[in-house]
Amino acid sequence: MTLLTTPGFAQKKKAPNPAFAEVTDDPNLPRVLLIGDSISIGYTVGVRENLAGEANVHRIPVNGGPTTRGLESIDEWLGDSEWDVIHFNWGLHDLKYINDKGQLVSPSTGKQQVPIDEYERNLSKLVDRLKETGATLIWRNTTPVPEGSQGRTPGDEVIYNTVAAKIMEKHGIPTDDQYAFVKPQMDELMLKANVHFTKEGYAALAKQAAKSIRQKLPKSEK
Repeated sequence: MTLLTTPGFAQKKKAPNPAFAEVTDDPNLPRVLLIGDSISIGYTVGVRENLAGEANVHRIPVNGGPTTRGLESIDEWLGDSEWDVIHFNWGLHDLKYINDKGQLVSPSTGKQQVPIDEYERNLSKLVDRLKETGATLIWRNTTPVPEGSQGRTPGDEVIYNTVAAKIMEKHGIPTDDQYAFVKPQMDELMLKANVHFTKEGYAALAKQAAKSIRQKLPKSEK
């Protein structure tokens, strides 16, 4: 029996996320790599637009997730390419609460995906690996967790950011302090009871990230 598909009712394919679009390099421009979770996915296109004509802006082809995923995938993400600047973050997935199936649950019924001590060890290893690339590194700290956010406790991001800050200070890595940037304007930039951002919020993050990257781009020899 052959099933007929009624015109207009065919299932539409989901449009590919432009953040993951292949980037054709201008060989005259420096190469930038963005590493991070869905927050970084949200500002990737905006960073490219802000740095158009200044840098080739790439990103890892997936959600960077927690530091455990970073350790599993960092070699693949870095590839054999040479990078001038790497703008990176982990934390929002590390501090979230999950059950034994890996599903997001309330803090009262789950456990943190990557406890703070493990996060510190993992992030230290990731920084060591990133330094091997010879790229200029920029740490982007974790943005605020609003009240009511599913599977996360407001304030945990401060604890994780504090640990990360010590690591970055040890290695002399500058911080794109998006936590401080967002905190006083959460109502204007973030969705309600959600760690994600509005369209305007992601545009603001993109400008902030581009500003931090621009400061570290190699100077033109022209």
